[in-house]
Amino acid sequence: MAEFYFDEIIKVLKFDSLVVYDKVSRINANSEDDDFYLELDVHAEIYQMLPGGKYRMVISNTLHKDGSTGKQASLADKFEYVMHGLLYKMAEAKDAKDDVKVVVYVSFGGLQLMLKGDPLKMHKFKVDQRLFLLLRKM
Repeated sequence: MAEFYFDEIIKVLKFDSLVVYDKVSRINANSEDDDFYLELDVHAEIYQMLPGGKYRMVISNTLHKDGSTGKQASLADKFEYVMHGLLYKMAEAKDAKDDVKVVVYVSFGGLQLMLKGDPLKMHKFKVDQRLFLLLRKM
């Protein structure tokens, strides 16, 4: 069975097209309930994300709904943008209210994700996991 490590509606707060690489934009976003904050690099020519836009974002350990491998229906069929990467670092941080948060860093072939959230909601993440990130505009 596909296991979702993250499944939230995110709202883009800021869109920065002046990141180091051509064709790459960095977005800053919050989950709808403000439990998560993230920074994500996106290939802007392939997938446009604009400030104020809402997107469903899923992080999963597989693209196959039943967890197997093969030629069956894929989660990617229901999303517009898919990346595969490696979780390479986890850390603790404090937010503005002095609450402890877990920060997860994933590299998708050079495009980066930084996801910050409550430790109770981030317990599934482990260093060296291979993960899929899927996005779809709401």
